[in-house]
Amino acid sequence: MLVTTQNMLLRAQEGRYAVGAFNVESLEFVMAVVRAAEAKRSPVIMQTTPGTVKYASLGYFAAMVRAAAEEASVPVALHLDHGDGFDRCVQAMHAGYTSVMIDGSHVPFEDNVALTASVTKVALPLDLPVEAELGRVGGKEDDGPATEGETPYTDPDEAVEFVARTHCSSLAVGVGTAHGVYQGTPHIEQDVLKAIRSRLDVPLVLHGTSGVPDDQVAEAIANGICKVNYATELRQVYMRGFMGYLAENPGCFDPKKPAVPGMAEIQAIVESHMDNLHSTGRA
Repeated sequence: MLVTTQNMLLRAQEGRYAVGAFNVESLEFVMAVVRAAEAKRSPVIMQTTPGTVKYASLGYFAAMVRAAAEEASVPVALHLDHGDGFDRCVQAMHAGYTSVMIDGSHVPFEDNVALTASVTKVALPLDLPVEAELGRVGGKEDDGPATEGETPYTDPDEAVEFVARTHCSSLAVGVGTAHGVYQGTPHIEQDVLKAIRSRLDVPLVLHGTSGVPDDQVAEAIANGICKVNYATELRQVYMRGFMGYLAENPGCFDPKKPAVPGMAEIQAIVESHMDNLHSTGRA
């Protein structure tokens, strides 16, 4: 069933678990992620970045996820990840997305407030939740600018003001994670997260989680995170399965055949994350 992220995340917050949000790049990703959710009886969020929808379109992904959700017996949400402007968010709403993120983290605080509020003004009367971001998640998300060398942490006092002024439904926070492939072992600043959680009651979101050790993610959930994003490693494992098949079968010209082990790799890692997020059995 296709649902919004609103009740999904509030239930996770109350139950002290997190819902996995998995970036999908194609039909194969959608199929693999929903299979994992069914196998684990877990709610699930599938999401796309602006770069992905530029490759296909919002309509293509909305149709694929809607078809998957209609056949699924677990709650499925479709989320716009890192919405790159007011227009993109509104287009996603019209296309059938059940949740949007507006990412104003790369502009000054007041501009971020104004941009986020412009989206919530449209979305909330439609009962569509809006995720925002305050602070910087490092690295390079999609085809946006890299943020290395900048202060990565969300200020708890600013977060309180930001949520009050924008009415965002959930907040992605900067606590030391980064997008893309990590060089070395990442480290979540749990004290920063706890300080933010103590001041806010909206669901908190962790970005840049591919490659973060499971124990750190589990601790972040205990400290208030209830949505966790994964993107890079799904791409990595899919290509590992796909290219591995082609290496063993160089004469293959049917793209469905190497896709099967690629999807199996995605399903396995998504199921593993659902166990660690404690969303297994929560559908």
